[in-house]
Parts: sequence; structure tokens; C-alpha cells
Amino acid sequence: MPKLKTHSGTKDRIRITKNGKVIHGHAGGSHLLQKKSAARKRRFAVTTTMTGKSAKNIKLKLGV
Repeated sequence: MPKLKTHSGTKDRIRITKNGKVIHGHAGGSHLLQKKSAARKRRFAVTTTMTGKSAKNIKLKLGV
């Protein structure tokens, strides 16, 4: 079976930590900001950890 290619969109948006955790940023923080509250805009800046089946699927896309 041939090697799987890394998913280019995923590698730009998500990173894997040394311990194997999946870190990602929030979507929607770059446009239409006038109607969003200040607290909501601050939350976009914070990265979060992805867990469960989604994290497993991301690791498959990245070949980890």
C-alpha cells in the first residue's frame, strides 16, 4: 500500500504537541467583527485542545 499524503489544509490549521495532543484555533475570528462582542472576540484568540474521535481523525490526516 502506498504512503498516505499529508492533508495540506489540516497541517496549516492544526498542530500536534510533543505528547500527542491536538491543538487548534477557533474559526470565525477574522471577519464580520463589528457584530461580535469583545468577550467573544477574545475567545477566538485562545487555542484549545481537541479530544476524542475528532483528534484521532486529525492524526490520521496528518500521518501521526
